[in-house]
Amino acid sequence: MAKRRIANAEGHAALKQWAVEPSACARGTIKTAVRWSLEELAERAPGRSVEVRVPPYGATQIIGGVTHRRGTPPAVVEMSATTWLALVTGQSSWESAVQAGLIQASGHRADLEPYLPLT
Repeated sequence: MAKRRIANAEGHAALKQWAVEPSACARGTIKTAVRWSLEELAERAPGRSVEVRVPPYGATQIIGGVTHRRGTPPAVVEMSATTWLALVTGQSSWESAVQAGLIQASGHRADLEPYLPLT
């Protein structure tokens, strides 16, 4: 189970604020929304076989399977905060983001479509 660092109320508020007006969100709000949603994903899909990266805000390891400890994990998914939050809130689909080249995914089990959106 993922260790929570951001309270659910604070995370939901930041995510809601981003969803209403993404372009007007302060960097701190985006940071909170991304980090909270990564924590939420890790709680819903526990494990360490896939690393999800949303630079510069955070990363988490998810999905059961081969446990990763050092170096580059066997599966990595990376995207911008804007793309991540659009997926989390359902404003974008996994398939459309992949087709648009907004997601860099490599390795076995790097498809997060079954876990998104989170809200």
